[in-house]
Amino acid sequence: MDAYSDPFAHFEAWFAEASRTEPNDPNAMAIATVDGDGLPNLRMVLLKGHDGDGFVFYTNFESAKGRELLSHPKTAALFHWKSLRRQVRIRGPVSQVSDAEADAYFASRPRDSRIGAWASAQSRPLQGRFELEASVAKYAAKYAIGEVPRPPHWSGFRIAPQSIEFWADRPFRLHDRLVYSRSQDGGWTTERLYP
Repeated sequence: MDAYSDPFAHFEAWFAEASRTEPNDPNAMAIATVDGDGLPNLRMVLLKGHDGDGFVFYTNFESAKGRELLSHPKTAALFHWKSLRRQVRIRGPVSQVSDAEADAYFASRPRDSRIGAWASAQSRPLQGRFELEASVAKYAAKYAIGEVPRPPHWSGFRIAPQSIEFWADRPFRLHDRLVYSRSQDGGWTTERLYP
């Protein structure tokens, strides 16, 4: 595996290839958080943007992941592209995206998804499916005409990586591992790891 000048260029090359070859959700990534007791949580989310500032995903800030990230604003993320036999690990602090970014992305979502963002009390107990369906009907009626505004509890996080590891499968489990680490001056250092 060749090192790029920065990890974002490396990620872009791998992500473009995964977008062509991975059959389902090449932008799916696992996100780790910790709760108030320090117990880890892990779940899949969808990457919705990436650039030199980091990796962006959206969620309900009142969900378990939202509350945990607001309390402990650090995460680890993992992309696993089985068809390519590659993975990318990202670690770093998170920050909230701007209201303008969140509004623009929310407006791009399908209308039913925007209604769902209002209707779902994500991660909280649900008495039964009817309770959810009633909530969806309530907000569908409320926003039957015109745009569906972004709920105040719905926004995004940006992961500003301090390290990014690229892993590629090799025969006999002699895998290729390359880690980019953020240096004090804001640049990147690289090192290879034993498999």
